[in-house]
Amino acid sequence: MVIPGAALSLVRRPDTAFVIHGRSEECLPLLDQHPALKAVTTFVHSDVAIRMDDKPSQALRQGRYKSSMWRALDSVKKGEADAAVSAGNTGALMAMSKFCLRTMAQVDRPAIAAIWPTMKGESIVLDVGATIGADARHLVDLAIMGSAMAQIVFDIDRPSVGLLNVGVEEIKGVEEVKSAGRILKETNFPHLTYAGFVEGDDIGKGTVDVIVTEGFAGNIALKTAEGTAKQIASYLRSAMSRTLMAKIGYLFAKGAFDALRAKMDPRRANGGVFLGLDGIVIKSHGGTDAMGFAAAIDLGYDMVKHDLLSKIRDSLEVNFPNAAAEAVASPETSE
Repeated sequence: MVIPGAALSLVRRPDTAFVIHGRSEECLPLLDQHPALKAVTTFVHSDVAIRMDDKPSQALRQGRYKSSMWRALDSVKKGEADAAVSAGNTGALMAMSKFCLRTMAQVDRPAIAAIWPTMKGESIVLDVGATIGADARHLVDLAIMGSAMAQIVFDIDRPSVGLLNVGVEEIKGVEEVKSAGRILKETNFPHLTYAGFVEGDDIGKGTVDVIVTEGFAGNIALKTAEGTAKQIASYLRSAMSRTLMAKIGYLFAKGAFDALRAKMDPRRANGGVFLGLDGIVIKSHGGTDAMGFAAAIDLGYDMVKHDLLSKIRDSLEVNFPNAAAEAVASPETSE
């Protein structure tokens, strides 16, 4: 789906050029089927491909410098490409990205940010699986980076940000979340509006533009949402085919069902952004098709066009290491 997806993205964004890394015997015949794409593509042969079941440490040992994944990231580091897009092994991609591109000066750990369909439109949720656990400083970093991405994706000056918690009351939750909440509430961040704690059902409601959580809870929320969407689709298919009247009713309501299917189509929002790195990396879902991979490329294009890295750097520079940094260093003790 990578090469057909690139061809589809090129139709929508004809000013794009591509550097494709892979095995020539597999990729070049596919590339020949898309002359327009081939005309704007530099192909780089790589003998080594990272497997989906490789452990990150194994991928680093065996694929560093010579795998297609590493070379794609290295092309970003060298300025030969503006963004890297991969549908490969997530753990390996994150490990290689951190090793090759490094994190920004003010960021300890990167995060994966996902665009989430909601009842009001879309929200950004992070982290959805880059790192497990987070202290208050990391959660504040996520809020700043997520708001910078939301400015680009949603074209708003001050995105609203909420911390995912077990309740909206300030006394609830683990200490790190409560400390991050105090920092976000008491510090005048110029590029975001802190809306307080949000709960799990607020993700789908679209209560805020950006929802911040650590990677363990974020990944569970993401996988639960994906599973629930598939479950609902299965229920609908079963119900609509159960009786003749149901089938007739489906024909009359087909337009509404098509709109619902499009709204719930994960390909529309495919692509997680690795935030906090000194380079733009987009992680596509490994099981997507050409349409989904094209959406991931489009996302990378938009992050480059609107200069995501500069927005994040500027936001971090404004907010750290001033009042927020001091608050992180000596948070108040909660009762």
